[in-house]
Amino acid sequence: MSIIHAFVRLVLGVFAPGTGRRRAGAPPVAPAPPPAPRRARRAPGASPLPAPRSPYRSAGPIDGEATALVRPYLVAYEGRQRQAWRRAALVLAADFGVDLDVRNLHAAGAAR
Repeated sequence: MSIIHAFVRLVLGVFAPGTGRRRAGAPPVAPAPPPAPRRARRAPGASPLPAPRSPYRSAGPIDGEATALVRPYLVAYEGRQRQAWRRAALVLAADFGVDLDVRNLHAAGAAR
């Protein structure tokens, strides 16, 4: 640091102290109290506002018979699993000659 920079810092420190709230040696300042809540004025003859309701709660109890017990994404996943098994069975049947039919159509007279 040069002599000019040191002199400028000294002069600024003496004649222009920091502008922040936390100056050295100053007592701490208590925070200002929050403003009092303002009450809204109603027009004369206006009806009172309805009581607030939660949007996540229905008005009455939930009917257990009408409510689905399985999540829809689980049903979709199981459907995709079944489709994957069917595709695998078709690949086995087409590529390796695995017979997937449980009925034996050509064994009509073999069991004698």
